[in-house]
Amino acid sequence: MDTTDRLASQASAVRLPHPLTGLLLSCHPGPVAAVTVLAAALGVSSGLTTGCVALVASAVLAGQLSVGWCNDAFDARRDADAARPGKPVARGTVGAGTVWGAAFTAFAVCAVLSLACGAAAGSAHLAGVLAAWAYNLRLKETVLSWLPYAAGFGSLPCLVALSLPGRPWPAWWAVAAGALLGVAAHLGDVLPDIEADLRAGIRGLPQRWGEARTRRLLPLPLVGATAVLVLGPTAGGGPGPVPVLCAAALCTVVLATAFAAPRPVRTWRKAALAGTVAVAAADVALLLARGTSIA
Repeated sequence: MDTTDRLASQASAVRLPHPLTGLLLSCHPGPVAAVTVLAAALGVSSGLTTGCVALVASAVLAGQLSVGWCNDAFDARRDADAARPGKPVARGTVGAGTVWGAAFTAFAVCAVLSLACGAAAGSAHLAGVLAAWAYNLRLKETVLSWLPYAAGFGSLPCLVALSLPGRPWPAWWAVAAGALLGVAAHLGDVLPDIEADLRAGIRGLPQRWGEARTRRLLPLPLVGATAVLVLGPTAGGGPGPVPVLCAAALCTVVLATAFAAPRPVRTWRKAALAGTVAVAAADVALLLARGTSIA
């Protein structure tokens, strides 16, 4: 049975949601919302005006929508072959052509909104969005699969800082922390699907490492981001001793959990994931706490 027959069979076997629902679900709404909220919060903490925060958040939202739709449209055949759940395009809920159209439209809107923040700010953000498209279309199958995530997350402090009055350049530690968080996001996003990706012929960096090695290395970029945020320049006021001590404690716990590997393995995996999420949350909190000094 080819992919077209499989999609038709799936559509006839179950009652599919409305195409508009499928379109909304195919944008990867969870990551879209998370990154948009992060950008808006960083804008608020850095001192952007309400109007600028809304503009930055709208640009990031449009960019993330374009990336999510591009991903699902491009991977539709592969997702159908793997019978992956939660993939509206692969299930036939919405057509791939419709999703491609939404992706290009969202990118065009993203370009307009990004450049409205300023030429430098817009160019930095668009570079990050284009890197994410490059990941979808090619780089996720190479050893450079981590690079678009680093570029995309690193572009967020650039967008915010260059949108401030005077268009100041972002602080190095803010860009570095964003890039490290992006690498961690890549490892965490790919980790549950490594075996399925390998069967599909996807050999990005985490897939080449394997599930066990990726899980052990996942905390390292988070610990690196924590170190950068704690040791970065303190102009404008540091985060204070309490969050620093909490972040250091969380890093210690997650590293110990990731490398100790107690039994049962399932419990270990859940503990490692919980610790990783906790450190990521602490890093985001540290970044927001230092928002006024990102430029």
